[in-house]
Amino acid sequence: MESNMILDHDETVSEADAAESALALALERSETIATAQLRVFYDSLTALANRDLFDDRLAHTISLADRHGWTLAVMFLDLDHFKSINDLHGHATGDCVLKEVAQRLLDHSRAKDTVCRNGGDQFFYLLVNPQGTENTARIASQVLTHIAQPIAIDDLKLAISASIGIAVYPKNGKTGEQLIRNADTAMYRAKKHMGGGVFTHAL
Repeated sequence: MESNMILDHDETVSEADAAESALALALERSETIATAQLRVFYDSLTALANRDLFDDRLAHTISLADRHGWTLAVMFLDLDHFKSINDLHGHATGDCVLKEVAQRLLDHSRAKDTVCRNGGDQFFYLLVNPQGTENTARIASQVLTHIAQPIAIDDLKLAISASIGIAVYPKNGKTGEQLIRNADTAMYRAKKHMGGGVFTHAL
């Protein structure tokens, strides 16, 4: 009788150990999948959405906008004279600037919007249903003002400016590719005007 009780106890312990091991393995796999998804869909430096995720969300949002009669705005943002920061202060400082700019863009965005690092010092900002071109321009101006606040890195205080080009759906394009291309064109128009400005693409 006593030996049977010991056997039953050992079996119970063994089952508990097996359950704990299975749970630990499941959690490990879940963390591995989550880490892989972060690598696939998010920028490793800034933790913003990467271009693949942005393109996917843009296509999905265009479908919703078409169904519900929304407008959308794609803002193409490029930092002015960013190369000089890398040249004068090193790439580590440049990376700190990119991370701070990314955080400021996130701080300014709404849950339904998407902010993306396109690579280098370029960012995309998908503004969902911005309620008119005047409001879109106002938001873009606020973004520029927010980014222009001095960035403190160790003993440095860096002043950053940016240029923004805007393309509005459906007026400036009906596909994600068209909107990004036209926002890019508008951004370079802003660059030609000494930077630190906003231009909306006009068809």
